[in-house]
Amino acid sequence: MQASATILADAAGAAGDALVAAVLGGKKILCFGNGGSATQASHMAGELIGRFKETRRPYAAIALGGDVGSVTCIANDFGYGALYERQIEGLAGTGDVALGITTSGSSENVVRGLAMAGKKGAITIALTGERGLVGCSADHVLAVPSSVTAHIQEVHLMLLHAWCAEIDAAVLGRR
Repeated sequence: MQASATILADAAGAAGDALVAAVLGGKKILCFGNGGSATQASHMAGELIGRFKETRRPYAAIALGGDVGSVTCIANDFGYGALYERQIEGLAGTGDVALGITTSGSSENVVRGLAMAGKKGAITIALTGERGLVGCSADHVLAVPSSVTAHIQEVHLMLLHAWCAEIDAAVLGRR
């Protein structure tokens, strides 16, 4: 965990700055992933729209995998690979943040979602494992130096919580 924190410190700081700027600017944070990464995306959105440690105003955050109607409609009509791409196309705008989480770095629907977010003018953040992001680029790629899914997810959660603390500190005037 400590080695990952050291290696990812600069990239995590830059991505955190982008998240803070988006929240302070009234922009949306769109979070997405598959399986355990989907639950982490949901967790991040919950921390932002609910609260992290202190009660404060809600921030505009959406976990894209949580809308069963949209998920099943898109998967049925356009294929699972289009799941996040389609939602991002409809929801993302300039200055919003698309936070895609994929331990493999190559989940088709996450890669396509991040690519669409870039086309829509959103800031893109990818949380991945050691392979990095495969198939597109992102403004901020945080590649955990491991191939062990559990370790990658642990570091991703640490990053998500650090960003929540940073956002709250900025909004509450403690940064």
